[in-house]
Amino acid sequence: MVRRTGLPQGTGLDADGCTEVPAVGGPPESSLDDQLAGIARLDIPTLRAHWARHFGHPPPKGLGRHLLKLAAAYHVQAEMHGGLKPAVRRTLLSVVRPRSDSADAAPPRKRQSAPAPGTRLVRAWHGRSYTVEIMEGGFRYAGRQYRSLSEVARTITGARWSGPRFFGL
Repeated sequence: MVRRTGLPQGTGLDADGCTEVPAVGGPPESSLDDQLAGIARLDIPTLRAHWARHFGHPPPKGLGRHLLKLAAAYHVQAEMHGGLKPAVRRTLLSVVRPRSDSADAAPPRKRQSAPAPGTRLVRAWHGRSYTVEIMEGGFRYAGRQYRSLSEVARTITGARWSGPRFFGL
């Protein structure tokens, strides 16, 4: 804990009316356990300030107290014992894909190839088995031609389903 000045220990306030502010990290001679215990008692504004100091920007909106505590605890442990090994860091960086300009943009999805004509899809639904044959220009179910799997799924279920999801594609 860091105390500013003033009143005896345990009052929670100093002469200026300021509250005790726990230090993140603390002096190098303090034990890791003491530092981690101090992090567990930090309030959200202090955890957010620690994040901003460490990462150079405020935490993402909506990041909860639990994850902020985990990040602070990791930072303290990494300072004391060293961070990730270079090989692990390279592996993690090789997996990360560059994102588009928008931070909220989802990564591009790989398009799966459609099953070949003549393939039969079988789906059990409410105790019955349904078979759909994939044709060159659509799908055949119960002797009738459909343009999409979603139409077939709607016919079977009576509700709007994604055809590929309904048939497990």
